[in-house]
Parts: sequence; structure tokens; C-alpha cells
Amino acid sequence: MAGERVRVVAAILITAALASGGCEPRRDAADAAPAPLSPTARSAVNDAVRQFARDVAHDVTREGPAAWHRHFSPSPSFFMASDGQLVFSSAASAARGIDDLTRTVRSIELRWGDDLRVDPLTPDLAVMASSWSELRVAADGGRVTDRGYFTAVAERRDGRWKLRNAHWSVAAPALKAP
Repeated sequence: MAGERVRVVAAILITAALASGGCEPRRDAADAAPAPLSPTARSAVNDAVRQFARDVAHDVTREGPAAWHRHFSPSPSFFMASDGQLVFSSAASAARGIDDLTRTVRSIELRWGDDLRVDPLTPDLAVMASSWSELRVAADGGRVTDRGYFTAVAERRDGRWKLRNAHWSVAAPALKAP
């Protein structure tokens, strides 16, 4: 009789375990959250994205707006917003916009602030953010200086970092005292 009772209890426990396992959401490998980055991997991504940011500022300052072609992702997922407006909805629209800029802007001096932040998400994705300042010289010689804040997702593909998407905001002018 005791043996029969053990078998019944075991059967009930096995049935309960199987039934409750079916209540869990299914997690495919594609749905699984990536493993957290090790401190070494986080440091490597941080350093690489900081170097990428330096390269962007250097290239844009040296070559003008055409340099953006190399630093924006050609992926269909690319987009860029500025001051709350979608400026480029795709890599193709960004390429056309950059081409237009090369005809109207003679040079750009881009500087990131000392507050550059990098948040490594995976070995190939990171959020970057920084204050920035820019001096643009138009084709007619007119000069415009802007400053603001920049945020972006940087993505490494084929061994190179590019901006997967970005947002620029221009600081509002300071209010004058009455």
C-alpha cells in the first residue's frame, strides 16, 4: 500500500511539473537576452566607440560633410532626427542629404564635448552621447556656430563602427534678462 501511495504522489508531482512547464513563455534562441558583457568586453567597446567618435569629428572637420557618408550606416534601419524632427528616414535619404550639404557647406569644424558617454550594449552595439559644437562655413562664406547635444546608437559591422541612428539637438539661445 505504501508503494502504491508513493507512485500516486510521484505521478501527481510529475504531472504538475509537466503542466506548469507548459505555462512558461517559450524562449527561442533569437528571443534570448544577450549575455551581459564582461568588464573587459565593456572596456573594449567603450574604447572602440570613443575612438570612433574621435574619428568622426576628425574626418568631418578635415573633409567636410562628405565624410558623413563613411560614418552613417548604409542599413535600411538607419534614421536621423534633429530637434524633434525626423531629418533622414533611411540611409538613402541621408546619402541625398549629405550630397546636398556638400554643395552648400564649404567646411565644418566638429568638436565633441569632454562629456562623451558610451554605454556598451553588446560587443557590436553601443549608445553614445555628447555635447557638441560646430562651426559651419557656407559656400558663400557665411559662418554659423551651433552647439547642442548628440545621441546615437553605434553599430559595428564588418569590423567598422558606424552610426545606426542619431539625434542632434541644438541648444536654445540663452534668454536675455529683462
